[in-house]
Amino acid sequence: MAERTPWSLSGALRGVFAKKTIDADTWDDLEDSLITADFGPDITDAIVTELRAKVARYSTTDPKDLHRMLREGIEERLSKLDPTLNLSARPAVVLVVGVNGVGKTTTIGKFAKFLRVYDRSVLIGAADTFRAAAVEQLATWAERAGADIVKPQAQGQDPASVAFQTVERAINTGTEIVIIDTAGRLQTKGGLMDELTKIRRVIEKQTAISEVLLVLDATTGQNGLAQAEAFIEHAGVTGLVLTKLDGSAKGGFVLAVQEKTGIPIKLVGQGEGINDLTGFTPHVFAQKLVG
Repeated sequence: MAERTPWSLSGALRGVFAKKTIDADTWDDLEDSLITADFGPDITDAIVTELRAKVARYSTTDPKDLHRMLREGIEERLSKLDPTLNLSARPAVVLVVGVNGVGKTTTIGKFAKFLRVYDRSVLIGAADTFRAAAVEQLATWAERAGADIVKPQAQGQDPASVAFQTVERAINTGTEIVIIDTAGRLQTKGGLMDELTKIRRVIEKQTAISEVLLVLDATTGQNGLAQAEAFIEHAGVTGLVLTKLDGSAKGGFVLAVQEKTGIPIKLVGQGEGINDLTGFTPHVFAQKLVG
C-alpha cells in the first residue's frame, strides 16, 4: 500500500485516473471519491459539472487531463479568498475563538512558535479564565514556544481585564504580536458572545484588533462547522484555523468550509508537534490533496 499523504485524496483517485480513457464509470467514481472526502454534495456536483464541461470543450478522453483539471479547479476555488495573515500593526492583536475541544489552546502554542520562528516577539493572554487547567496548559505551551504570557491574577478573573492587561503590557514593552485566548463554552451562546464583545471593546480602547481566528477541528467536518456558527455570526471572524488535518481528516472539508463561510483559511495544523502549524497555501494544498 502506498504511503498515505496527509489530507490526500490521491489514493482514492488513483483508480479513477488509472484507466486508459474517460468513461461513465470515471464520473461515478470521481463523484463517490469527492463525497467520501467530505466536499459535500453541492460542491461535488459543481466540480463534476465544471469538469464535464471542460472535458467536452477540449474533446479529451485522457484521464491525465481530467486529473490536472481537477487539481487546477480545486486550487482556483481555494484561491478565491486571501489566506494572508494581517499582522502588520504593532502590536498586532489576534483573538483566538472556538468551541472547547477543537484544540484551541494547543493551536495558540503552535501559532506562537510559528511566529517565533520568524523572530517575532509574542505575548499570550490567558483570557479563558473559566478553566484553570486551560491557563496552566497555555502557560506550558507558551514556555515551549518561547513566548511570554499574562495569566489571570485570580481564578475567575474577568476575561476582558486579562485581555486589557495583556495588550497594555505589549504596548509598554514593544511586543510585536499579541495572542488572546478566549472561552469556548459558557452556559449560553448569548453569554459567550457578550463576553467576546466585551473583550473586543476593552482591547479596541487601546488598539485595533488585527485578526479574529476561529479554530475548527477538521475531523468533525460539517458538525464542527455547525457548532461554530455562533462565532461566525457574532465574533467578527476574519480567518479560519483547521486543526487535526492529518491522514484521518477528510480533506474536502477544507474547500467546503471556506465556500460555506466566505472566510479564508489562514493556518492549518497537521499533527501534534509544536512545529505542526503552517500558513495555508492553496496551490500546495491542492497539489497534496489531489496528487
